[in-house]
Amino acid sequence: MLEGMPPTLTAGLLLMLLLLLEPWETMGYAHSLCLDLAVTSQSRPGQPWCEVQGSVDTKPFLQYDSDSNQVTPLGLLGKEVNDTQAWRELTGTLGDVGRELRMVLPDIQLGTEATKGPPRLQAKLCCQREAETCTAASWHFSLDGQTALLLDAMDMNWTIVNPGAAGTKEQWEKNPHLAEYFRKISVGDCSQWLRGFLEHWKNMLEQEPTEPPLKPSDPSQLAYIVPVVLIVICAGLAAIFWKCKGEKQPGLWLLGRAC
Repeated sequence: MLEGMPPTLTAGLLLMLLLLLEPWETMGYAHSLCLDLAVTSQSRPGQPWCEVQGSVDTKPFLQYDSDSNQVTPLGLLGKEVNDTQAWRELTGTLGDVGRELRMVLPDIQLGTEATKGPPRLQAKLCCQREAETCTAASWHFSLDGQTALLLDAMDMNWTIVNPGAAGTKEQWEKNPHLAEYFRKISVGDCSQWLRGFLEHWKNMLEQEPTEPPLKPSDPSQLAYIVPVVLIVICAGLAAIFWKCKGEKQPGLWLLGRAC
């Protein structure tokens, strides 16, 4: 169809096709990275006060405990990235995140009957990337298995799940350092770690949405694709019209008239 067309029209058509293909390559599928942290204020000898399990799309790939201060890669996913810059940055941060959570652990009061032993804070940090963009980031805080607070780190919106955690939410909101720390780790660091890992996991992860998506896909992608599709269609019609100048085909009677 491109034979006999002016070079400018041919180049324009190819450019439009590339523009159409590019969003589909970058959109791909959403992938999520989650860190499940468990922190206690006190621990018995030989028992870690901080434990972490990391997963991508719910598949575990690392494990950490403060007792050994070692990060262990899990499965093929972990072995694939345990010598990368993203791995070194992530593993070098886990201890600091655990210590930060341990410092705020006494702040969490749910007003319920205390459990035996030292309180245990569970914090789940998750971030999601799609089309080379961080599309969601969140924190999920629980105390001794009772969900207390949720934080949407994209807009720093807190949700009180347990009414007893209302005081904790107010206290944390008044601490700008803590709020910025939660935002930076989730929206910034976590997203960058995931980006680095995905470069090595492209052919290892199943191409399917994560469970469940942390947030719907960015609708701006559709807004980008629709006009590109229309441009490509118009370019294709222009190519056909150009060909019609040299020959009239019965099957293209309407196009022939347009020529």
